[in-house]
Amino acid sequence: MAEGILIVLSGPSGVGKGTVGKVLAAEKKDIYFSVSMTTRPPRAGEEDGASYFFVGEEEFTRRVEQNGLLEWARVYGHYYGTPKEKVLDCLNRGQDVLLEIDTQGAKMIKSGFPQGVFVFLLPPSLRELKQRIIGRGTEPPQKVQERFAAASLEILEAREYDYLVVNDFAERAAQEILHIVRAEKLKVNRNKNLIEILRGDGYIQCP
Repeated sequence: MAEGILIVLSGPSGVGKGTVGKVLAAEKKDIYFSVSMTTRPPRAGEEDGASYFFVGEEEFTRRVEQNGLLEWARVYGHYYGTPKEKVLDCLNRGQDVLLEIDTQGAKMIKSGFPQGVFVFLLPPSLRELKQRIIGRGTEPPQKVQERFAAASLEILEAREYDYLVVNDFAERAAQEILHIVRAEKLKVNRNKNLIEILRGDGYIQCP
């Protein structure tokens, strides 16, 4: 059985990573949408275990010390991380996994998991991005400005990713990511075992 593909989805605050991720998970029923852990308080409508695993700093630190996180970072004053065990279990069973994480976390993943597929989600424009951040209505104007300034810098990190997808419409962005995953599954370096199996059965002749 081929190992599942780890899809790492990043992008600036307000670009719509969560929305695109949910559309993608709905379209591809066999994908595991990894739930991150965070020390920030839940926002209105967020559920523990579904939106995030909400924990205190003591619990988060314990996970880090026990090497229980695939990646972690401090962002806007709070810790975020990806629980390791569930992700690795899914990949080993051949199930694809989607991680929605920031650029700091993505760098940690890439250093230890280079075979992952790294996708950066871009807004149609910076003006549109700012309107999306304001439109969420979850933070005061000063925080909005801080997030927008950080997002403008974060976009420069896109050059380190494998693919760029513009999120003008979530459904279209999700479909483009699905096309990327399908193409990745056909790469030779992910199917070398198939060549060996066919060669052993005498169906193809390899030099």
